[in-house]
Amino acid sequence: MADDSVKSEASAQQEDKNVNNTGCEKPANTNGKATAAGNQGLSKRQKKKLLKHHKWEEERELRKQKRKERKQLRRLQRQNHQEEGEDSQSAKKRPRREVTPSSLRLVLDCSFDDLMLIKDVRKLHKQIQRCYAENRRALHPVQLYLTSLGGQLKQSMDEKDKGWVNWKDINIKTEHYSEVMAKEELVYLTSDSPNVLEELDQKKAYVIGGLVDHNHHKGYTFEKAKELGITHAQLPLSSFVKMNSRKVLAVNHVFEIILAYLEKGSWQEAFFTILPQRKGAVAVNQAGTNTQDKEEEEEEEEEEDSDTAEHTEKMD
Repeated sequence: MADDSVKSEASAQQEDKNVNNTGCEKPANTNGKATAAGNQGLSKRQKKKLLKHHKWEEERELRKQKRKERKQLRRLQRQNHQEEGEDSQSAKKRPRREVTPSSLRLVLDCSFDDLMLIKDVRKLHKQIQRCYAENRRALHPVQLYLTSLGGQLKQSMDEKDKGWVNWKDINIKTEHYSEVMAKEELVYLTSDSPNVLEELDQKKAYVIGGLVDHNHHKGYTFEKAKELGITHAQLPLSSFVKMNSRKVLAVNHVFEIILAYLEKGSWQEAFFTILPQRKGAVAVNQAGTNTQDKEEEEEEEEEEDSDTAEHTEKMD
């Protein structure tokens, strides 16, 4: 009994401590003087963090509103991009409706792998990529063949352009072109041929030699064509163009010139559309005289006429 009375007295004293002068219990936490008093015991850094936290809490709704606005803006931007994408896609598709595929066959002969260094094989690879891309966007795409694919070239394509296995509208063969097409249908395009190609025959298959050798094997493709008994010819370059460099053109240049000719119907336009400026191409007139040479000849004729007139006057 004595213990119980002692406990009751201690509890009563504890309750008195928790009651203020008005008889109300003191709040456990306040934002007023109690907080200020509590802050006095904080360091400068802690006070700064506390203020930052309060500010962050106060701006919570503002941040929420800004996130909502950014989300709406992104949604509008996506809708605009989709609409623009649809417009651009339809714009790209419209010209394709006017495309008229050609029955002409162009063959890239890749049977010279063992004659080239790896750096030249990689150049050939890039030229083939260009041919493929240009044919895909041409108004009159040809039937493109890639023959004798293997060795270093295939290795380069596998390493540098793994997507080539998904190329469309191209016939890729490991066989030699002479095994794929009839001999009488073939025409080998080589600048060493004495025959000049005036027109393109849609029933023929024109072969372009895939050889990047910097003239180390000059005339090689021409000799190969003769060995196989295949018709050969060169593009009518000299009839329309005079260049300050050799007439041997890159694989993709020959390919693109033929595509341009199919579109424009003019060799001269095709040459000057495709030939790079470094070739120094200058137009040749119908008489086969370079325009600049003709002007020089006219100046020489005028000087001769002037000299003749002066000589005649002296004699008179």
